[in-house]
Amino acid sequence: MHMIETGDAHLYSKAWGEGPPVVLIHGWPLSADSWDPISHALADAGFKAISYDRRGFGRSSQPSGGYDYDTFADDLSAVMKYHDAEDDVSLVGFSMGGGEIARYMSRHQGKGVSRVALVSSVVPYMLQDESNPDGVPQETFDEMTQGMLEDRAKFFTSFFKDFYGVGMISKPVSQEMLDLSWQTAMQAGLRPTLAAAKAFATTDFRPDLAHFKVPTLIIHGTDDKTVPIEATAREVARKVPGSRLIEYDGSAHGVFATDTERLKNDLLAFIAGENAPIPQEALDEMTRQTFAADPI
Repeated sequence: MHMIETGDAHLYSKAWGEGPPVVLIHGWPLSADSWDPISHALADAGFKAISYDRRGFGRSSQPSGGYDYDTFADDLSAVMKYHDAEDDVSLVGFSMGGGEIARYMSRHQGKGVSRVALVSSVVPYMLQDESNPDGVPQETFDEMTQGMLEDRAKFFTSFFKDFYGVGMISKPVSQEMLDLSWQTAMQAGLRPTLAAAKAFATTDFRPDLAHFKVPTLIIHGTDDKTVPIEATAREVARKVPGSRLIEYDGSAHGVFATDTERLKNDLLAFIAGENAPIPQEALDEMTRQTFAADPI
């Protein structure tokens, strides 16, 4: 466990394994722990998996301000520097974590980054307007804000059902996962939770896309009601030359929990590339899990 001082905040971080660095950025309103299954697999496959709690969330401190993407990108830069992740770095961002990547690529010129992965990401622009007709209406974000102000605990109980695609029949995650997510969300301060939601809802990352000059993987569920795929993942795929979009048919937003094995395999294959082969033991385990999940 490491605490990184940024000047106005202390950021909790952890690093598992040794090898080329992979920095994983969590989504709203969770913490670095949401990446644990992926981080564990990366460490076993010969990488250094670095994750951290965004300011205001998890075990990081809760300053009054700094919940904008310029500051978030600077925090990411500080984490990378602290962990000596300054060369051949892979950045993986889930949901609002994709915004940190986009802003880092423009604000810090993508320093040290060799590849990026956007998972269920809010990039390039969430808010519906004339230039973004497939986005989310402002009324939806207003209702979220009001729900959190009136009864944050109740709001997140229903929020996470949509987040994971839980319904009367569909049960892609356990009740325990819902409970854990709720508990993690309640660790965050109300002020950071509201401010971060405003940031990911209103920040336009379309100008940042021109700075994506490294291999880019995009993963998104087609039934994501939290971050609709058309305005986000498919738009990035159209705008970033050479990017690759993998759509998880029928999956909701929280693919790190609903599609863990598939996400693990897709990220490992992308991050390893041709110059960093996955050890045979990891490949054997991936094959075993694949056939166990989908026998012939």
